[in-house]
Amino acid sequence: MARNGEAGKALGVGILYSFIGGILSTIALVVGAKALASFALKFTPFEYFSIAVFSLTIIASLAGKSIIDGLISGVLGFLIAMVGMSPLGQVRFTFGNNNLLSGIDTVPILIGIYAIGAIISNAFGDVNKSVGKKKNYKLGMPVTWKEFVDQGWNALRSAIVGIVIGILPGIGGSTAGLLSYTIAKDSSKYPEKFGTGIIDGIVASETANNAVVGGAMIPLLTLGIPGSTPACLLLAGLTIHGITPGPLVFKNNGVFIFSLFAAVFIANIAFAVIETAGIKCFVKLLDIPKWILYPIIIAMCVIGAYANNNRYFDVILVFTFGLATYLLKKVGLNTTPFIIAYILGTLAETNLIRALSQSQGSWLPFITRPISAVMLAASVLSVVLVIRKHIMAKRAGKEIEVDEED
Repeated sequence: MARNGEAGKALGVGILYSFIGGILSTIALVVGAKALASFALKFTPFEYFSIAVFSLTIIASLAGKSIIDGLISGVLGFLIAMVGMSPLGQVRFTFGNNNLLSGIDTVPILIGIYAIGAIISNAFGDVNKSVGKKKNYKLGMPVTWKEFVDQGWNALRSAIVGIVIGILPGIGGSTAGLLSYTIAKDSSKYPEKFGTGIIDGIVASETANNAVVGGAMIPLLTLGIPGSTPACLLLAGLTIHGITPGPLVFKNNGVFIFSLFAAVFIANIAFAVIETAGIKCFVKLLDIPKWILYPIIIAMCVIGAYANNNRYFDVILVFTFGLATYLLKKVGLNTTPFIIAYILGTLAETNLIRALSQSQGSWLPFITRPISAVMLAASVLSVVLVIRKHIMAKRAGKEIEVDEED
């Protein structure tokens, strides 16, 4: 949308649906905290592994024209996830480098792929030009009433995905955004338009990303289990003030908890107002020539990577993954399957080992436990539908070629 001159509208849509996702997740937090937490409490390593498997099937959906290319990208992500100490204490793929013993952190990978990789790819163009001619953007609703109605189910579905992902510890907003984007693309009547400047993808990812916040607070407050890094910080703050999250928190500290709910509502409204008011200033960043903007971005990336673990090795990783992203794009590989496989690879492996330890090596509980069985069945169905979709697309392409020859 920025290339089409609609950067202002893109920011407006992102802010609007981030606000909607945050409000919906807060409502879910207030209304269904205890019930949803009780449901999440039923999840064991068997269910977590099955959910990870189901999430990994979206790699096939993101493969583009070639499933093989998507699988190659996904396998590379798995390999990166396996670097360092395994859950059983074995050292893998470190090549004698002690910096890799703890694995490769998510931050340098994401910065390398989405920031440095994009800069390297764009740097071969004209660095004196800014992104396309901007269209005038007026403060107000960034979408028409028709667009708002059309995106209603997309937003609601993405919010549900974000809330559920938030309840499950350790998965996070990145996975929720990618998963929601993929679901929106797969269920769309015009999936080929994704990435060309339509709002569907922004609606899906931004709604789910913010809906994770309310979802993560549900197990935090009712079970004392933080579902994300910010939730861990909130848990520490509550503990400092003598508040112990758990089943009795509503009885012992009811006034404080409902004040916290009110604060979350106010925070969502405040961020929407402040960011909406600043859109025109944010859009003006596009007027900055790339030869000025890129060095500043690179400097910020270096600072962010170093500050993450206070080591120069992460800075090296940032540029390594940036260059790798450029090379992957040159050979036609999508980096999204790589990211998904990397994020979910550790989750799947860890819970698989835990599950097999509990079952003493038996695979039977994976299909006898209802939730796990449903998720595995959904995984098989997802793969079958994607393969069917690719076969039908190839047949349709051949029919078009025959018609053109005739």
